[in-house]
Amino acid sequence: MADDSIAVVDLDRCQPDRCNYECANFCPPNRTGEECIVTREERYDDDRYDGDPDQISISEELCLGETCGICVEKCPFDAIEIINLPQELDEEPVHRYGENAFSLYGLPAPEAGKVTGILGPNGIGKTTAVRILANEITPNLGDWDGAAGWEPVLDEFRGTELQSFLEGLQEEAITVARKPQYVDQIPKRFDGNTRELLAQTDERGVLDELIERLSIGPVMDQPIDSISGGELQRVALAATLARDADFYFLDEITPYLDIGQRMTAARLIGELTGDDRSMLVVEHDLAILDLLADSLHVAYGEPGAYGVITPPKSVKNGINEYLSGYLENENMRIRPNAIEFEEHAPRSVSAGDALVEYPAIEKSYGDGEFSLTVEGGTIHENEVLGVVGPNGIGKSTFAELLAGNLDPDSGSLDANLDVSYKPQYIEIDQPMRVDAFLSSITNDFGSSYWDTEIAQPLQLDSVMEQNLTDLSGGERQRVAIAACLSEDADLYVLDEPSAHIDVEQRVRATTAIRRYAENHDATALVIDHDTYMIDLLADRLLVFDGEPARSGHASPPVGMREGMNRFLADLDVTFRRDERVGRPRINKPGSQLDREQKRAGEYYYTA
Repeated sequence: MADDSIAVVDLDRCQPDRCNYECANFCPPNRTGEECIVTREERYDDDRYDGDPDQISISEELCLGETCGICVEKCPFDAIEIINLPQELDEEPVHRYGENAFSLYGLPAPEAGKVTGILGPNGIGKTTAVRILANEITPNLGDWDGAAGWEPVLDEFRGTELQSFLEGLQEEAITVARKPQYVDQIPKRFDGNTRELLAQTDERGVLDELIERLSIGPVMDQPIDSISGGELQRVALAATLARDADFYFLDEITPYLDIGQRMTAARLIGELTGDDRSMLVVEHDLAILDLLADSLHVAYGEPGAYGVITPPKSVKNGINEYLSGYLENENMRIRPNAIEFEEHAPRSVSAGDALVEYPAIEKSYGDGEFSLTVEGGTIHENEVLGVVGPNGIGKSTFAELLAGNLDPDSGSLDANLDVSYKPQYIEIDQPMRVDAFLSSITNDFGSSYWDTEIAQPLQLDSVMEQNLTDLSGGERQRVAIAACLSEDADLYVLDEPSAHIDVEQRVRATTAIRRYAENHDATALVIDHDTYMIDLLADRLLVFDGEPARSGHASPPVGMREGMNRFLADLDVTFRRDERVGRPRINKPGSQLDREQKRAGEYYYTA
C-alpha cells in the first residue's frame, strides 16, 4: 500500500463466525500467494493483537490500497475501510491504538495563560489528544506494539511549541487536571455524596466559591448517583477547577447545561485563566467556544479511522473554516458542503392554519414541589416551534403533557392529536438490532424515501447492525430522532435532540427535522439549549421562565426575534451575526456592541 493509505478493521463489526472470509478469498495479493489478509492468530505467534484471534488482520505493506477496495466491497458487515490519507499529511502518527486501528496525527499546543480550544467531529481523536497531554496515554508514534516511552516523543517534538510543555510534563514541573468527557460515568466510579467527592479535590481552597458560582449547593449532601446530568456536569467542573494545576483540560463543558449555565461556566473558566493557569477546552457548542477560547485547533479526518489536529488558528477563522469545510492554511477540504446559516433576520411568524389551540394549563407535583403554568396558545400546522428556557423550568413537563404522558391539574389537552415523542433522557435496555427496531416502527423502513429523508441525514448506515444497548450516546440520540420521525403523527415532539452529538451531526439532525416538517406538512416542537440548532430550525419560539426547580411559566408562542430578545435579556447576553458566514456569535460582555444592543433592546442580533 502507498505510504499515504491506511487499512482499518472495525473489530466490533468483524464477525468471522458469520462469514466465509470473503475479504481474504477475493483479495488479489492473497490469490497470488501473499498473506495480505489473514486471521490475527495467523499473523502473530503471540498475543500482541487485539480482538478475537479469528478476526482478520490486513497487511498495509501488501494491500493495494483504496484503488482496489475489493475487501471493502466483499465484507458483509462493512467492517473494513481502506483510506487514502491527505497528500499534505507527510508525518507519522502521534499515536495508533493497534494494528488496523485508529491513528492520531498532530497534537494541540496548550498556550500558557490562555484558553485553547479544539473543535471537530466525534470519533476524530480529540479526547485521545487531551489524554496524551494530561499524561494519561504515552504516545507511540505509530509503533503500536512497541514500548519506546517518552524519549522518542520528546525528540519528535523538539523545536516545536509543544517541546517545553512535554518536557515539563515528564520532569513533573507541570501539573495538570482533567475533566472527563462523559460525566454520567462518575457515579460508576465513586460511591458517596457530592460533598465527599469535592472534598477530595479542594487543593486551592476555593471550593466554596465554586459551589456558589455553579449553583450546586442544593446537591452537596445528595448521593452522586441521584443527581441529574446537569448537576453532574457542574460538579465535575468544580472538582477539576478546585485542583491546584498549571494546565486544566476540560473535555466538553456544555452537555446537559442550559444556556445560562453554559455562560456561567464560560465566564468562570475565563476568570480563572491567567499567568499561572491555562485551559484547553474541547467543545461542540460553537457560541460558547467562540466566546471562551483565545485560539483554536480544528480536528478533521475519518471518524473511527484517523484524525488530524491542525496548528492553532484564530478562533473566528477556525470556526468559519470548519463550517465552510475548507481549511485555508492546510489547503484541505474536510467536508463536501459548507454548513450555512441564514444571513437575514429570523423567519417570519408562520401563517399556517392552527394544528392545536391549547388552553391555559397548570401542573403541580405536590405541595412544596415544582409547579408549571402555561398560558393558552396556538401551534400552527407545518411549523417548527422552538422551546427555550433554563433547566428545571418545565419544558419537558410541557412536552410530556402534550404527549399524553402526564395529565394537567387544570386545563384540557384533549385535542385528538397523534403525538410522536422523543424524551430528553433515552433509556434503551432491549438487546435488539437497530434495523430491527426501526423496521418495527414504520413500513417505510428501507425505502428510498426513508433512506433519503431520515437515514442518510442522520448517518444511520454505520449503526444498523449494532445492538441498541451497544450504541454510544450520540448514536443512541440519532436513532431516537429517526424513531420519532418514523412514526405517523400530527405533532413531533423532540426533547434535546442535540445532546451528545457533534456540530455536523446537529446540522444533519436539523436538516432531517426541518425537511420532514416541510415535505410532509408536519409540525414539530423542539426543545433544545443549542442556540445554533434553534436558530437554524425554528419558525417561532415558546419561552419558559420562572424559578428553576420551583415554578415555571410559559407565555404563548411568539416570533423568533421577540422570543429570543425576551429569553436572552433574562440571561443578560447579546448575539450578533458573523459578517462572513452568518452564524450567531455571542458578544463579549461589556463590549461596545454588547452595550449598544442592550440599549436598543436587541439582544438577538440586529436585522
